[in-house]
Amino acid sequence: MSAVFVHVSDIHFGQERDESIHIHDDVKEQLIVDAAEVIMGLSNGTAQGILVSGDIAYSGAWEQYEAAGKWLDELAAKIGCPIHRVQMVPGNHDMNREKLSIGGSQLLDYIRAGGPTEYEKVISNAHDRATLLARFEDYSRFSIGYNCGLNNEAKFDTNLRIEVGPGRWIRFVRLNSSLLCTGKEKHNPPELMIGARQFPIPRNAGEENVVLVHHPLHWYKDAEGVRQYVRSRARVLISGHEHDPKVSVDEVGNGCDVLMLAAGAAVPFKSDDVYTYTYNVIEFDWDDETDQLAVTIHPRAWNPGQTCFEADEARLGGKKPRFTLGSPNFRKCTPLQTEAAGEEAVMPAEPIAELVPAESTGPQEEEEMAPVPPLAEGYELALLRFFRDLVESERLRILVELDAIPAEFDERMTQGVERRLFEWLANEGRLPDVISMIEKLIAERNGGNT
Repeated sequence: MSAVFVHVSDIHFGQERDESIHIHDDVKEQLIVDAAEVIMGLSNGTAQGILVSGDIAYSGAWEQYEAAGKWLDELAAKIGCPIHRVQMVPGNHDMNREKLSIGGSQLLDYIRAGGPTEYEKVISNAHDRATLLARFEDYSRFSIGYNCGLNNEAKFDTNLRIEVGPGRWIRFVRLNSSLLCTGKEKHNPPELMIGARQFPIPRNAGEENVVLVHHPLHWYKDAEGVRQYVRSRARVLISGHEHDPKVSVDEVGNGCDVLMLAAGAAVPFKSDDVYTYTYNVIEFDWDDETDQLAVTIHPRAWNPGQTCFEADEARLGGKKPRFTLGSPNFRKCTPLQTEAAGEEAVMPAEPIAELVPAESTGPQEEEEMAPVPPLAEGYELALLRFFRDLVESERLRILVELDAIPAEFDERMTQGVERRLFEWLANEGRLPDVISMIEKLIAERNGGNT
């Protein structure tokens, strides 16, 4: 039983100019067609989700995310996964550079001239964090709908895990490597930082982490610290940004490995012999003989002669794309009771996806998101449509009409506050009312047609 994901990176919605818009639109459409065909040929015939390792947009503008949302919906429908099952992280093109204030520029200069200590001094201040995060306003609204909103404390985020074997799970962990980006950053010498507050990713028995981040490790001043935690606590690290697909397995020791996967670009600025259109289909499963996480990569690349995607046998494992990874957290599982009784372990027909409360590495701020309602039917789809498909005035109307905003309410309305009020409605059993109002407002906007 494999958990199958379509992995895309650097799609750059909005970069098209002149005639390139026709080529790029065709490439994106052909990617959907190809992904559906590849997944139909796998054991389950459906995918569990979509992974995006940054640069969804080109300049962080909302209309670019609107186009991306329609494309992701179409891709999800064709590969058989829920439209809300998308894990994403921001890239350097997912920020609006016009929103960088003079004060924000000075904060970035201060951090760049210093190092981890200066980074922490700035990021530990809520007002300074807000100044830097303001550039990601439209990305944040888009990603929060997919339950992948930016952490307000600039820490790691994780809220989805999938069972790949009896008691064996993969957990997706998201890191933000783009907070210090200006559009002119370099990697030699490196100018970016992950920040120590993102280092302590979880270590849980029975779970192996799959880390998503946009920039590869050599872009960070604090790369050594990141590397130590990734090597000891993650089995897979997926990055983007450089548009050059690469894969390697690092042997950490003591039966522990980490697979480093650098993605190509789904839609680079232009395609040539070096940088072409690429994406991956990735299978995560459990190797029961070795009790290890197995990762099978199906790399796909554009054939300009046939103007379609095909198997890329030159990169990312080529004809031997399966990697089995030393998995110490799988070995920490309690022995399977069915095996102890001499019976064969029974697995469900499809991998189980489970929303889990976001883990925190420190005290939560007032705007920190509440744990998700675990049994609220329709919660994930309603969250997506509330943030992605409604404008601010429509979201506010729902919150007011459903009495989510108390009379004495005096907070500034932010995305974090909106999310907290949405969670309150869900926990109060009002999710059907929210869904009904979403449908009503969209119908009104469309002249009565949903």
